[in-house]
This record gives sequence, structure tokens and C-alpha cells, in this order.
Amino acid sequence: MYRHTQFSWAIMAILAWVASFLILATWLLGYNVMVLVFAIILAILCCTFYALTIEVNKEKRTLSWWFGPGVAKKTLNFEDITEIKGVTNSFRHGVGMRITNDGWVYSASGFSAIEVSLPDGMKYRLGTNDQANLLSALSEKIASAD
Repeated sequence: MYRHTQFSWAIMAILAWVASFLILATWLLGYNVMVLVFAIILAILCCTFYALTIEVNKEKRTLSWWFGPGVAKKTLNFEDITEIKGVTNSFRHGVGMRITNDGWVYSASGFSAIEVSLPDGMKYRLGTNDQANLLSALSEKIASAD
């Protein structure tokens, strides 16, 4: 079984930047309910998107990924995958979880990723800083896709 967790330093940097405005608002406005609510939302985002984990379970023949403690978890059976290849994301793919012209993107930080294609045309780009080992763990599926 392959499992790799990548810390979301890019997401944490963005949230820290937003938190600096929260500190400024607290200094200028004093403590009020809206500042407290925004601080709670920011803390929830930090706890939710602190890392992206990708798991390949060869016994169950599944590929799974999720953010933080299991948020937005997605699992695909090997039989449902038509193609897997290494790709490089660009700035337009961003970080976090989003839909683009290339399909769904799940990325913690950096540009290295794998692209997983399904029979219905849906594609998932999974960001990873361990692309070679992830592709190696999926080598059985890559070979059977040809």
C-alpha cells in the first residue's frame, strides 16, 4: 500500500495572509462578533485543508485522496480508471479543490501532479510532491490501461 501526505504550505500561506487582515481588523475595530466569526471560519479552513493525502491500496485495487482529516474524500476503483499519467499543473490550476477545463484539481502546493481519466471523460488532477513513487505505485494500473 502506498500512502503519502503533503503539507499544504501554499494554502497555509494564503490563510496566514488573510489572518493578517483579521489581526489588523481587530486592532482597528476592537473585538466584535463579526471578527470572531471570521476567525472561527479561518480556523476551520486551516484544520480542514492542512494537508492532501493520496493512497493506493493494491489489495482493494483503489485510489483514494482527501484533504486534512478526511474532507472531500474520493475513492476510485482501478476498473473505473482508463488512463493515469504524470502532468505539471500551471498557476491557473491553483491550490485546493476546484474545477477547471482539465477537470477536477486537488492540490496542496507545487506543480507536480498525476492526471486520472475515467471512461466518461471526467479527469482528476492530483497534486503531489512524490510523483515518481505515486506513478510507480500505480504502475500496475498504468500497464493495464494500455
